[in-house]
Amino acid sequence: MAALAYTRGRREINQYFSVSSAKGLALAAVLLLAAGHAALRHYPGHDSCEHLLSSGRFLGEKVWQPHSCMMHQYKVSEAKNCLIEKHIAFIGDSRIRQLFYSFVKIINPQFKEEGNKHENIPFEDKISSVKVDFLWHPEVNASMKQCVKLWTEEPVGKPHVVVAGAATWSIKTHNGSDEALAQYKTNITSLAPLLEKLAKTSDVYWVLQDPVYEELLSENRRMITNEQITAYNEAAISVLNGSAKNAKSRVKVFRVSQLIAQETIMESVDGLHLPESSRETSAMILMNVCCNKVVRPIDGSCCQPPSAPALTQKLAAGFFGLSIAGCLILHLVHRHGHRRSRPCADVEAGEEKKAAPAASACPSEVVLQSCCKLGLIMAYFYLCDRADLFMKENKFYTHSSFFTPIIYILVLGVFYNENTKETKVLNREQTEEWKGWMQLVILIYHISGASTVRVPSDAELSGYGHFSYFWIKGDFGIHRVCQVLFRLNFLVVVLCIVMDRPYQFYYFVPLVTVWFLVIYITLALWPQITQKKANGSCFWHLGLLMKLASLLVCICFLAYSQGAFEKIFSLWPLSKCFEMNGNVYEWWFRWRLDRYVVFHGMLFAFIYLALQKRQVLSEGKGEPLLPNKMSNVLLFVSVVSFLTYSVWASSCKTKAECNELHPAVSVVQILAFILIRNIPGYARSVYSSFFAWFGKISLELFICQYHIWLAADTRGILVLIPGNPMLNITVSTFIFVCVAHEISRITNDLAQILIPKESAALWKRLACMAGFFSALLLLSSIRGEHRR
Repeated sequence: MAALAYTRGRREINQYFSVSSAKGLALAAVLLLAAGHAALRHYPGHDSCEHLLSSGRFLGEKVWQPHSCMMHQYKVSEAKNCLIEKHIAFIGDSRIRQLFYSFVKIINPQFKEEGNKHENIPFEDKISSVKVDFLWHPEVNASMKQCVKLWTEEPVGKPHVVVAGAATWSIKTHNGSDEALAQYKTNITSLAPLLEKLAKTSDVYWVLQDPVYEELLSENRRMITNEQITAYNEAAISVLNGSAKNAKSRVKVFRVSQLIAQETIMESVDGLHLPESSRETSAMILMNVCCNKVVRPIDGSCCQPPSAPALTQKLAAGFFGLSIAGCLILHLVHRHGHRRSRPCADVEAGEEKKAAPAASACPSEVVLQSCCKLGLIMAYFYLCDRADLFMKENKFYTHSSFFTPIIYILVLGVFYNENTKETKVLNREQTEEWKGWMQLVILIYHISGASTVRVPSDAELSGYGHFSYFWIKGDFGIHRVCQVLFRLNFLVVVLCIVMDRPYQFYYFVPLVTVWFLVIYITLALWPQITQKKANGSCFWHLGLLMKLASLLVCICFLAYSQGAFEKIFSLWPLSKCFEMNGNVYEWWFRWRLDRYVVFHGMLFAFIYLALQKRQVLSEGKGEPLLPNKMSNVLLFVSVVSFLTYSVWASSCKTKAECNELHPAVSVVQILAFILIRNIPGYARSVYSSFFAWFGKISLELFICQYHIWLAADTRGILVLIPGNPMLNITVSTFIFVCVAHEISRITNDLAQILIPKESAALWKRLACMAGFFSALLLLSSIRGEHRR
């Protein structure tokens, strides 16, 4: 009854909500969100730089998240490169001095907070010619005004960046009187025009006063109340915002330190000065404001205008634009033809004449429609991760953000289960299920900021699947190779052009592509040994084992000979595919991590198919794979091995130690999982249709997440709906899955047309593709020369 109710319920859902309707809803959501974000850009105060200076929240205790953009954590080398030959001046009281110290420590962490606190403090890094000064002016008075005036009158030598602020000293020395506040407003009114004039040539920031923790204030500071702080800040804002007549003030108000202080002032030692972690956050915000335009970090979207599109991106935009225009024209032509062939009434018979049935779309129309859809999808990719239309935020890990979705998908995966069509080991439904749940776990790892997770199981299935196909079918033709390579690489090649990223950036695709070619070459080289040939003589089994042994020797040699590996993949044009940041180390590192997994998949496939051929295994429905005693022993050993690996992986002391042992021990975990999943007959007979559905588009999900689910090339999170993280992740996930599914369909449609079975047509297409990639290499070389 439960199964019948489940089946009926699913049919009813499918009747009203299909994949096509879901994609239509996703398209409508994208258009509405894009229009909304575009409209927001025209309102004042919605610039990412202003958000960085004025708003944000803490993720956890110490991680500051600006509203709508990502903040980069600057290293010493980055800060020095940004501020080379720059002069930064901090002018104000003890709180500004604190900010000065924290800012300088980003440039030089060894800088000591020593010397007379009520004096000017200089800092200079002679190597990078960075000069940072603190000027002691605790009150907004004639002394501060004179200092700023001298800068405005100097043709050279004025600071590139000025950070100013003061008020608490005035409150303290005048015992919080109303006359002192009025004088402060008068003084800042006379100072504001000079700051505005200085801001024409320098970046000027006025730091508002942070709140105090009144309970900790000493007796001589009791008059510095939060009420007084608010009054002085309001006076400063009203004057500075009105200093530029009929125009926006060039002096930027640094409000964000107030928000930081509200959360952390309780940790203050004296109730007035902020704890060191809060000062460091404010200094890092200031560094982002100054340097993001110069350094252009991937994970620093605040205050960073979008990059100008490269030539290849412009060409791609032109191609997709023409495709969309052609598709619209084709649609209009078909609509006009449909109107002309509309059924008309037969007056004599009193019936309608039926129109001729619509002809199926020709291949050229399918290609044009696919390119049109792909063009719209790529526009969304570009808007999400290359334009500044949508917002981005930093990742932050919490146990709830990781385990809650894990439990949720586990429940759904168990609930949506069905019987398999066959009960063989690693049958089609089971491998799709495996890909699906593994991909969902990877996605949750990435978006929660838990860790960088490896994907050895996908490589294992790749080795198992491709070996099984070549061994059983014996099909070593060029058509099969081209089909696989096209399906693996189509999306990545398009993204390399549209998103202006190297091929190795999408590291998983190069990895499985190279391993597919390794499997193909190993089995296609003379002598070609297939299952049909091996059935006649055990000699051929020995020959295949010798091939596999030779492959293992090559793997071990390249794994422990980095120089030889790098020489091979540094050869042109391989270097263009596998280089990252000018070298192939990243490629060698990633290949080396899972170097035995594909080989293990091939070896497992060979042993399993050999045992299956000799009818050693019982693969009937509900039957254990092996005799009961042997099955129980193997199942027990597998569970223990799996748990032991999990404990080791979670308690590994250093990342280097884990990476060194992972290649050898990961294959044990994978084998244990295969046996646990397949030894019991009831486990082989069912699969999760929920996980299997995602497994069919696992490759597209893995690649698409880089730009339309995550952001800043996976370093952040895309924000479509600000202010509501749960709703945002729900909507962005829905759109992301719909896009991945549509790309999978487009890839399959194009693969059928662009990779024909006829040899003559296929070689012509391959020649065209070779010309296309040659043009890409030429453009890449020209661009590289221009950069030099």
